Amino acid sequence: MEPQKIDNIVEAALLAAQQPLTLPMLAALFQDPDEVGHDAIARAIENLTTACAGRGVELVEVASGFRYQVREDVHPWVARLWAERQTKYSRALLETLALIAYRQPITRGEIEQVRGVTVATSIMHTLEEREWIRIVGYRDVPGKPALFGTTRQFLDYFNLKSLDQLPTLAEIREIADPQLALAPAIVPDAPAAADAPSDPEPSVADGPASPETPRTAEDAV
Repeated sequence: MEPQKIDNIVEAALLAAQQPLTLPMLAALFQDPDEVGHDAIARAIENLTTACAGRGVELVEVASGFRYQVREDVHPWVARLWAERQTKYSRALLETLALIAYRQPITRGEIEQVRGVTVATSIMHTLEEREWIRIVGYRDVPGKPALFGTTRQFLDYFNLKSLDQLPTLAEIREIADPQLALAPAIVPDAPAAADAPSDPEPSVADGPASPETPRTAEDAV
């Protein structure tokens, strides 16, 4: 099969898909007589990535595979297409998520010990409903508290291929907007500090979701 034809098929599949696609998933589109292997598909991905240079969309690899998405520098304009009310996450929720991401597996009690406040049940429910965290096991101590860890959906949302790509604490401190960091004030090894007995409820506000992430090209249509 001609390389250009392979490029066109891979591009169309990525645009039509409702989720990122891996190389094996793309390879499954071709039958044996097509004689299209993983190397040819990988070259198609490389060609399509290069072709996106200077365009409003980009082809990126996240934890779940490859996807097209709107570039960050044009996202504020494209976001005007989406009129739905979107969730603006509280600092408490982001700090809780950061502790899970950087210290996983971790129990709810250990999160509360570091932050010095009781984690609101609604925060844990919100993180689980977004499928950003899940129970990965149970601590072998009395009561068998659940251990929480992040999910592949968490990595996809934050444009990460793996946890190794999480920003360092130094990079987080340099981010001025707390909504753009997982938790700008929380330091995993810092002592607990808080001025309230429990976390507030997550808030909802009109405007782009925060932390903000580029939307997929499929959503932008």
